[in-house]
Amino acid sequence: MMSIAQGIPDNTTRIREEFQDRKFGIFIHWGIYSMLANGEWVMHNRSLGRDEYAKLAGGFFPSRFDAREWTKLFKEAGAQYVTFTSRHHDGFSMWATKASPYNIMEATPFKRDIVGELAQACQEQSLKLHFYYSHMDWQRTDYPTGWCKNCPHDPATTDWDSYYRFMNNQLTELLTSYGPIGAIWFDGMWDHKEKEFDWRLEEQYALIKRLQPDCLIGNNHHGSPIGVEDFQLFEQDLPGQNTAGFSGEQKVAQIPLETCMTMNNTWGYDITDKAYKSGDELIRRLVTAAGLNANFLLNVGPRPDGKLPEEAVERLLHIGRFLKANGESIYGTRGGCVPPQAWGVTTQKGKTLYIHILNKVEDGQIFLPLTGKKLKKVSTFAEGTRLEFRQEKDGVRIFLPSQPETVDFVLTATMK
Repeated sequence: MMSIAQGIPDNTTRIREEFQDRKFGIFIHWGIYSMLANGEWVMHNRSLGRDEYAKLAGGFFPSRFDAREWTKLFKEAGAQYVTFTSRHHDGFSMWATKASPYNIMEATPFKRDIVGELAQACQEQSLKLHFYYSHMDWQRTDYPTGWCKNCPHDPATTDWDSYYRFMNNQLTELLTSYGPIGAIWFDGMWDHKEKEFDWRLEEQYALIKRLQPDCLIGNNHHGSPIGVEDFQLFEQDLPGQNTAGFSGEQKVAQIPLETCMTMNNTWGYDITDKAYKSGDELIRRLVTAAGLNANFLLNVGPRPDGKLPEEAVERLLHIGRFLKANGESIYGTRGGCVPPQAWGVTTQKGKTLYIHILNKVEDGQIFLPLTGKKLKKVSTFAEGTRLEFRQEKDGVRIFLPSQPETVDFVLTATMK
């Protein structure tokens, strides 16, 4: 059974608030699995033998990879941080790790430290770099097989102490070789049931905080936060929802929140997956996440040659144009004092309430259930046009000049 001390470092409030201020990040799922163009779970889903799968590394040569090109685009998209899959469930490391030869420098002809180049490019664009790191491993034979049984390990080779040392050695490399890291984003713990397996998180989390006290810790274990975890993750869902089936019974915690979501249906590159959400739909999800007091981490799955899919680039630029015009109502805000309504959501900075009208409204008006609060002024965010409003018993009714036609019609209200 897991037991983690609840001691909270002195810097916790500051680093968590800074994380919340950033609001929008880019997730990157990229590894040798991209060569098979069938998503990041292809090794497991197609029951590929570890020895044959490992041979993919010998042909991995992403000749068009340009970290500066990526980060320039991410900056133009309005992103504030990047979360990169340093090592996914297939066990392949995308940096020059000394803990295993199964890495980008030793096992491929590319022989360039992708993590290192990305770290430098993020620093140049003032983007915080976060590292995704898998707790489970389909490749290493010392990892004890859990729920994912399509890549079985011989119990005779299982050695949890050995695997645990390996993970901590790799985390030490990531946190001592690439400058300040914004967060470690764990995944895969759900492979073993929490009550039946001791992941020794207390020691591992303490290692991270010792190496970089300002590094946040998040864990996509699909449950409530454990110990000193700094933010709570929601996979393919907004906080409080479970439409994708990953959130289970987890309650929304009183720590920073992050929703991670794909543009299409897969995280890693899939050559057949063209089911991309529209740019407007992604904007609505980003804004709704902000209204629910959560960051929005939007995924991109680069092609095996290192280029980003054209569909992803187009949507990122679309989001960037929106944030350039409306970023004040997103960055640095918290979920507004008005809960989500049929017409949209609110965000807030102090006494300034940003009203995001995302859906069609009836009768040219919206109602804000603002009991105990009064407004001094309401205006359109873009033009600053004053709007008529009426204080009522149970809130405030705002009268709109016309039916909003933009993806997010933003109003600014000043509260007394």
